[in-house]
Amino acid sequence: MTTFDAREKAFEDKFAHDQEMLFKAEARRNKLAGEWAGRKLGKSGDDLETYIKSVIIADLEEAGHDDVKRKIHADFVTNSLDISEHRIDKKLTDLLTEAKHQIMNGL
Repeated sequence: MTTFDAREKAFEDKFAHDQEMLFKAEARRNKLAGEWAGRKLGKSGDDLETYIKSVIIADLEEAGHDDVKRKIHADFVTNSLDISEHRIDKKLTDLLTEAKHQIMNGL
């Protein structure tokens, strides 16, 4: 294997690792977002767990977190909670940072 081949393989491995870490962080962010939103909606126990799962499933609709944001916002509107999409978007960004921190620290 030439130096160029080894270097190319290292870049490919790093890219694959970074993508795996991002996937894990986004999955954890969705769980944290479901818990945050569910508590805002007054859910607890099994109802909260079911709601968290519904938020996680909502992320399968499209790439990015817009599908999660829409689901949470629609649930807030349905339940007369006045929390803007902008605030939800900010919370999702903050939760992604928290999720990355948790993963990096083995939490």
